[in-house]
Amino acid sequence: MVEQVYENIHRIEVPLPKNPLKAVNSYVIRDPERNLVIDTGLNRKECRDVLLEGLRELGVDPGRTDFFITHLHADHSALALSLAGEGAVVYFNGPDYDRVAGKRGSWDDIVQYAGRNGFPEDELEAALKNHPGYKYGSKFDLPLTLLSDGDVIEAGGFRLQCVETPGHTWGHLCLYEARKRILFSGDHILGDITPNIQLWSDRDNPLEWYLESLERVDGMEVDLVLPGHRRIFQDCHGRIRELKEHHRARAEEILGILGGGTRSAFMVAAEMTWDIDCDNWDDFPVSQKWFATGEAIAHLKYLTEKGKVRKEDRNGIILYSLADG
Repeated sequence: MVEQVYENIHRIEVPLPKNPLKAVNSYVIRDPERNLVIDTGLNRKECRDVLLEGLRELGVDPGRTDFFITHLHADHSALALSLAGEGAVVYFNGPDYDRVAGKRGSWDDIVQYAGRNGFPEDELEAALKNHPGYKYGSKFDLPLTLLSDGDVIEAGGFRLQCVETPGHTWGHLCLYEARKRILFSGDHILGDITPNIQLWSDRDNPLEWYLESLERVDGMEVDLVLPGHRRIFQDCHGRIRELKEHHRARAEEILGILGGGTRSAFMVAAEMTWDIDCDNWDDFPVSQKWFATGEAIAHLKYLTEKGKVRKEDRNGIILYSLADG
């Protein structure tokens, strides 16, 4: 489906089959010289067919189109890398590129770390094989134009400024049109669901970064938010308040769980509340257990850095308990 959301900005909802996110919002800005597409979809036929049909409906020639990728996740990046033709500019960010270049760990490192956090060994292979980034990703083997905070892209009469918003990924970039007060928020701010903040290493503190990024955007004048998933909305600052409250409540929930004793991150995730249509944790699809555990680790790291949770290694398994015993 193609929808005009602002003068010279169109949204194509690209389906994500069998994925709870349902679709990714791909935004198209037409320009006489070079069109710009912001985010795309997975590298699979169902996504490609819908996006190309939408571009045809808009009269957009993929051969005269550049791509901006808000962050590395495959539902935003993979199809852009697949469609980019010769001479196309693909805009990306440095910190996320370091991840795909292996400077921030490999899939093997992530799987090993998941096991150390209590993820059952017999489910690890299935979790990896069902991960959308593993199944439907693309190699980052094209020349990329790496952007950072404050860089500007001009397309279709818009002046789009890059805003670094790490948290959901290391280098997540939003695009901000200050004159129109429009924010292309990627997965930094979503209207109906909370962005997944996860961690799969002993390094970094993505939840701390995410909350700081929310504060930064809260200081900007935004009238229209064009997110990476679900509905377009206007109350940016109200939504930021809701997201901050969500993570505060999440942290309190985890502290309450640890009040029952020492647990691995996988065990903590199993006791957290999730908006998934399953009767119990055992019924969760293994891919959803994966994302839930990653989110639990991110919150546990945040609480550890705040001095509220103690982390220890027992025979290769990472365990968490309340810092006050």
